[in-house]
Amino acid sequence: MKKLRKPFPVLQQYTYLNTAASGLLSEKVMEFRQDHDLDFLISGSILKDKQGELLTGVRETVGEFFKCAPNRVALTPNFSYGFNTFLEGLNKSKKVLLLSGDYPSITWAVSSREFEICYAEIDENLEQHIAASMEKEHPDVFAFSIVQYISGIKLSIDFLKNLKQKFPETLFVADGTQYCGTEIFDFDDSGLDVLICSTYKWLNAGYGNAFILFNESVQGKIAPKAVGFNSLQGKYKAHEGNFIGKFEPGHLDTLSFGSLKTALGLLKDVGMELVQERIATLSKRAKQEFLAMELLGDMVVKRDQHSSIFNIKGDTQLYNFLKSENIICSQRGDGIRIAFHYFNTEEELDYLLKTLREYEKT
Repeated sequence: MKKLRKPFPVLQQYTYLNTAASGLLSEKVMEFRQDHDLDFLISGSILKDKQGELLTGVRETVGEFFKCAPNRVALTPNFSYGFNTFLEGLNKSKKVLLLSGDYPSITWAVSSREFEICYAEIDENLEQHIAASMEKEHPDVFAFSIVQYISGIKLSIDFLKNLKQKFPETLFVADGTQYCGTEIFDFDDSGLDVLICSTYKWLNAGYGNAFILFNESVQGKIAPKAVGFNSLQGKYKAHEGNFIGKFEPGHLDTLSFGSLKTALGLLKDVGMELVQERIATLSKRAKQEFLAMELLGDMVVKRDQHSSIFNIKGDTQLYNFLKSENIICSQRGDGIRIAFHYFNTEEELDYLLKTLREYEKT
């Protein structure tokens, strides 16, 4: 366990249960960033000449990690940039299905345009609501988070895959920001058409980098308008009008994207089987303990499957008490959001529970 925690110095100071807000910087990523900027300092444009090779390596690493051919991987600064570029490529007559209360970067981006919008409610029966909305509305696009950022409610990939088979003409566009890095994920086998992910959370890759994965069939269904000289640069963007190039019109930051490649390398070294197992084990026990303490809302209590994000009942006073005990978490919605990653421990969960019980006595 010490080996898993050693790359993240923050864990020596705090009980860090806040990956859902921001992932940690690892020593491995920091070392890459220091070396990169030193190279830039002493070599200037010579480093830029290597940009294509580095970014090609990033694209290939992302594709290998998430099972998507590298010529269907686009690199983008963040989720919102990629999602807005996608939406600009859609005809404004399209109907879009959203989840009510989903992440604002999804709902605001869609509602700020002229699309017809329909909604499915987020509660313990989320899947039934989605299926019913699909049957009734027959949307052209279904845009959603795989894991909800406030409640931690999670849609299973099997559910999404089966739903896609029933509605093959609907474009399934997923936000993987609160999902990717928590379990093994095979994009090409998921049924999703597009997945966009900012990587500063569960992938621990820092800020300024994200990626988009595309199904082969998407290219003929949207027409992105963004274009720039960088749209034609690189091994996988060699011809004019290249699809992924429309999502990469300007120069990409080799510091940020090199950080992503390095962070994925660390996860590969740890092993996603171990990551998935540790997160699942911690989350299962945490849910049982939170249930016993009556800290969870009904819509989470009544669901069998859940992510590693929990929103427990609590106010600002409790939040400040947890902070005073060096427990790092976030206030979200009406409660306090707790999130467990693979480097968290049973002992940290015990400490959280002990602290919560002490607060109850005050």
